[in-house]
Formats: sequence, C-alpha cells, structure tokens
Amino acid sequence: MVTLDNKLIEQWFETMSDLSSYQMQPKELEKVKRFAEVLTTDAHPRVGQTPKELIWTKNKAKLYRYQPNKPKTNKVPILMVYALINKPYILDLYPGNSLIEYLTNKGHDVYLLDWGVAGYEDRHMKLEDYIVEYIPRAAKKVLKSSGAKELTMFGYCMGGTMTAIFTALYGKKLPIRNLVLMTSPIDFEDAGHYTNWLNKETFQLDKIVDVMGNVPFEMIDFGNRLLSPISNSVGTYVGLADRIDNENAILTWKLMQKWLNDGVPFPGESYRQWIGDFYQDNKLINDELEVRGEKVLLSNIEANLLNICAMKDNIVQPGQIAALNKKVSSKINVLHEVQTGHVSVTTGRRAVTEIHPYIEQWLTKHSK
Repeated sequence: MVTLDNKLIEQWFETMSDLSSYQMQPKELEKVKRFAEVLTTDAHPRVGQTPKELIWTKNKAKLYRYQPNKPKTNKVPILMVYALINKPYILDLYPGNSLIEYLTNKGHDVYLLDWGVAGYEDRHMKLEDYIVEYIPRAAKKVLKSSGAKELTMFGYCMGGTMTAIFTALYGKKLPIRNLVLMTSPIDFEDAGHYTNWLNKETFQLDKIVDVMGNVPFEMIDFGNRLLSPISNSVGTYVGLADRIDNENAILTWKLMQKWLNDGVPFPGESYRQWIGDFYQDNKLINDELEVRGEKVLLSNIEANLLNICAMKDNIVQPGQIAALNKKVSSKINVLHEVQTGHVSVTTGRRAVTEIHPYIEQWLTKHSK
C-alpha cells in the first residue's frame, strides 16, 4: 500500500499555483516560438553537398567520385565503404562539417560505395555477396578511373568490418596500400549490452528474418537508442531547448536528427549472418569465418593500418575495435584513440578540428 505525505501534496499545489501566475518575458516567448518552429516548420537542411559524379552501379549500389574536377595531389585514391545501416552521407554531412569535403580539398581522390536502399527483393543478399561481388568490382573501377597503381580502403562502423574482411581476402589480389577503419567492430566477445540482448538462447534471430524478410530500420534504431534511453529521447530535445538561441547549434541538431532518422532496411540474410556469425558466434576474430568457402584470416592483412577507436562509443566497445591491431601483419600498425562517440568521430567540432586533419596527414604520409 502506498502512503501519501500530505505535506508533499500541499507543497506540490503551492508550486503549481506559483507557476500559474508566472508571466513569460518576451525573450523567453521567442525561444519557445523558435523551438516550436524547429520541430514543426523548419526545412530540413541539405546534406551531401560535395560535388560528385556517378561512375559505376550494380543493383542498388552506386560508386561516386567526389570533386572530380579538383586537382588530385595524392596519388593513392580512397574507396570509402559504409555500413548497410543508415545512409553514408554522414561522411559528407554539410559544408565545413564533412570528412569527404576535407579530404578532397586537400587533394585526395575520394570515392564512396553507396549501398542504396534495400527492397524486399534484396532480402536474400548476404554479407558475402556484398564483400565478394561488389567491393572488388568497385575497387577495380577506382583503380581504372584514377589511373592509380594502389588504393586506400576506408571503412566506417559495420562497413569497416566488411572492409577488413575484404582486405584479408583480397590483399594479395588487389594493390591495397592502406586500410583505414573508424569504430569498426572485429571482436564480439564483449559487445556491451548487445551481448545480452542478442544472446543465442533468447534472441529469436531466425524467426525475425523469416517473418520480416528485411529487418526494418526502426527496429535497429530502437536497439541503439536503448543503449542510452534518456539522452536519446528526452535528452536530445532538452539539449535543443538549452541552445535554441544559437543558430549553429540548431543547424547541427537538425543535421543529426535528419541522419539518425533517415535509415534503411537491413537485408534479411545479411542481418542473419551479421548477428549469428559475429555477435553470437564471434567467428571473425577466432579465424572461423568463411566467405564462399574461403577462411577469413585477419593475419593476411599486410596493408598499412590506421584503426580509429572512439573511447566514448556506446555502440561499439573500444575492445571490439582494438583487437584487430593484434591480429594483422601490417608493418605500419596504428591504433588511434579519440575521445568521441560513435558518430562524433566523423562529424562535429572535434572531428573537424582534430580527427579529419589527423586522418588526412596519416594518409598523405603513407601514400607517397
């Protein structure tokens, strides 16, 4: 039985009475009005504004070359690979807040493999299909388009995991000089909350894929938000309200909300493989993963490695990332730890002032 304290009730009524007589000042009313505008009538900001040209397609995938008319002073082109979740314009979010723009302005020849939006007809696509049938062809197209003899593979998040697998399989077949990864999980022994949530004994993986075909973005997004439920729900609006008189902060908020809510379906068989082989069975780090009958050995990676680990990442644990550096055979083997989260590693003030320049300088140094 719950007992109510009469004094607390009286204090509550007194507080409410005081609030009812409170009169907002004009400045406060303007803030409320601006807050309402941002949520209801403001236009979405334009994203992905760095000029690009389409140079190759396969199914839904598209390969773009950025700022093709800008002089290329670095001889090793960069092929970026993003995850099958969300859209890759996080790498080219907004002018002045774009890794792709920064690199191309510094003379790098940057390409991006955009997976597109999977439809129901793509539900049977496996991770190995993307790794074996798409990435190698895109890499060959980059070499042909650029006229280069070597290339840099660049992967972000799950795209980095796929890129690491590709490099392990094709390192001796294609001239991969550098491998750059950002917040890319390799060891899934301790994946934080996901280890419990995706437990083989309780998580009905096969039923989800068999019933849904493709896994809806909303389902994956809900899981990510549960990692920090308050800050990812109420917190984001409290943060907006606190900075509602700062137009730059408002723009940043709108950009992030647009990207975070602009997800794509996860192809069903890829999802089954991603959860089953990686999160549940942890095959990659243990040299047990096979792709089309070929064992994936991370020790086959000999390319120069830059592995960027976000220490405040609550989606990919730092230990999941750092494990790669102990497995590869790269002579140049760098684990670079940054004090950011999973997304702020590529966008935001620290990314623009510290991480983008570090990546560019590392690439320039190891591409001569």
